[in-house]
Amino acid sequence: ERPQTGRLALYLLGLRATCPPKSPHRSLVTWLKYHLEEDWTGSRRHGHPLSSFYQYGLGVLALCVHHKQVREEVIRRLLAAQRHGRLGHGSGAVDTEAVVALAFTCLEQRRLVGTTLAGELREAAHGASRSMAKAQGPDGVIGNIYSTPWALQVLLATGACRTEPAFGQAVAALLDNLDTFGTAATMAQALPVLHGRSYLDISSLPCLEEPGRSQGQPGWGWPHHHGGGWASPGLRWLLPDTLTPEDMEPPSEVPGNKTVQLQVECPLPWCDELRLYDRAVPVPAAASLLDVLQAAAALEPHDFRFDTQDTAQGPFLTHVLGLEARQEKRNYWQLLKAPDTPLQMGIADYRPQDGETLILRLSEW
Repeated sequence: ERPQTGRLALYLLGLRATCPPKSPHRSLVTWLKYHLEEDWTGSRRHGHPLSSFYQYGLGVLALCVHHKQVREEVIRRLLAAQRHGRLGHGSGAVDTEAVVALAFTCLEQRRLVGTTLAGELREAAHGASRSMAKAQGPDGVIGNIYSTPWALQVLLATGACRTEPAFGQAVAALLDNLDTFGTAATMAQALPVLHGRSYLDISSLPCLEEPGRSQGQPGWGWPHHHGGGWASPGLRWLLPDTLTPEDMEPPSEVPGNKTVQLQVECPLPWCDELRLYDRAVPVPAAASLLDVLQAAAALEPHDFRFDTQDTAQGPFLTHVLGLEARQEKRNYWQLLKAPDTPLQMGIADYRPQDGETLILRLSEW
């Protein structure tokens, strides 16, 4: 079984953010250290962890936030991958590079490493923040809308937010797309940024009382951001100074129907034929991409099949037409709007327009 490095790391980060009355049980940290070693040992000949560099970086970050020492060999594995450009390519790599940069910054700022290594980590983290600024699109998004909060956390943690114009542009893009963050996991990445904070601040979180809480219960307690006024009152339902959301009306039903052209592509070396499926699929006007896939499977149960895996970010596409995207093969099902525009949402969130052509393409990362 693949090590659950990322899941345990997120649990430990979340546990620390809840201001627990006492430190988490020592066995949780011990298990995370064990997963980090297993993650790498089982994949030493491949040059990357069994899970991913993203999960591996999360593990190092979680240990640092809990003020735990990390072996220098473990840190240098990540440092070597970052220096040699092995953290991935494209918009998805922004998430990984950001998590790794946050881990480096945490280790350096918390003085959990020696002077020489601290200097190397600081240089690597600042290099990552510069590359993220260069990767910013004309719309202000860095990578994709989901990776933008990660990039903003790096700019905040390294202090580049004070001098880098990309920071303000990315914040504006984030505010313009807040309705995109519809799951607890994606909200958790955006919330600290909206408050001018990063995950590094969890380790020094002052646990003040939340209005309306009973005596002794911890609250968020983060001070308001004083730098630019973009945490406006209209966003208070999203900010961590209150746990009571504003009333939100459910989305209204859209009458009528639409037709979406669904295509499946599998390039060499995985398939001999590029276009494996091409069919117009009629669906209700409010249908998501997931609804389109389900309608295609109902129309042609023998010709179109797909499977998903439930994740914190929603359903993740794993199999299409019997072809599996696998971590160890370094491939995934890329979602595209024809001819070549990557979707910024998952299959359950994206709602195609009438007449739109969507492509599921088996791609390498």
